[in-house]
Amino acid sequence: MFFANGYVGASMDQVAANARVSKQTVYKHFRDKETLFREVVANVVRARDAGIPAELLVADNGAIEDRLRSFARHFLQGVMQRDVLKLRRLVIGEAGRFPELGQSFHELGPRRAAEELSVALREAATQQGLSLSDPVLAAEHLLSLILSIPLNQAMLLGDEVSFTEAALHRYADEGAAAFLRAYGFTS
Repeated sequence: MFFANGYVGASMDQVAANARVSKQTVYKHFRDKETLFREVVANVVRARDAGIPAELLVADNGAIEDRLRSFARHFLQGVMQRDVLKLRRLVIGEAGRFPELGQSFHELGPRRAAEELSVALREAATQQGLSLSDPVLAAEHLLSLILSIPLNQAMLLGDEVSFTEAALHRYADEGAAAFLRAYGFTS
């Protein structure tokens, strides 16, 4: 309902009807529409990203270039899923009225990803004899290099834009390569 009608256009009556339960049953599980929406946001973000797979950045799993490329491809595929993009648009559209929804989305998605990735990047830098003065910022740089072009297109051009797997791999690979050059990583 939220994806189809937006936050304001979705009603608890519609939710109950689509779930084939009574409105009272919906309210038993969710205090109000905002609580339900928060749960939708949390579930979509969790389904997209169960966290940064640690094995993608473990030194024993090959050269840093290969590990970051693998991570970048995995992460970009998750973010560019149709439901995740729809949710992002919806959260952005409602952020002015419900800034806490944007905050929740940010904490569960981009912030969490950067924090988890920063731990792996710090370890990889240490193994290579490099020092990252701000590992979280480095992680945000990497995520931006991977995501910015396809995500901006998807947000601004809507469902009409689609990307082949090869195109997403190109964005992921080139973003990871630019990050490696900028931060001085070599294998």
